[in-house]
Amino acid sequence: MTGRCDGPPMTSLHTHTLDGAALRRAFSDRDAETLTSLYADDATIEVADAQTTPSRPLKVEGREAIRAYFDDVFARDMTHEVDTVAISGDSAGFSLRCAYPDGTLVVCVATAQLRDGAIVRQLTAQAWDSAA
Repeated sequence: MTGRCDGPPMTSLHTHTLDGAALRRAFSDRDAETLTSLYADDATIEVADAQTTPSRPLKVEGREAIRAYFDDVFARDMTHEVDTVAISGDSAGFSLRCAYPDGTLVVCVATAQLRDGAIVRQLTAQAWDSAA
């Protein structure tokens, strides 16, 4: 007996997951290019809020439209801070707090389905509150 194993060579499994740190940085830096790179080419975002209700949410489809959406959001004079990011398997969730200079606050929560570490479907709910 030689002690050899003649089975197939061991291979390491390469798993891809969403980069939570990149998501945080992209929002805080208002970096639409980096944020958009976290989405699949065929991704969709649905946004429900007081203006775009759950029965008629805003739908943003495809990476090009998603880039334009984030370009518009980041062109506004406001800050963005990701509170929590939770990633597990093919799902992710995050919460985001935004503030306008006039004191208007926005809170967003999002859940996402992932494929190969990229967001393919995201549902976002957001609410505004004005400072007194």
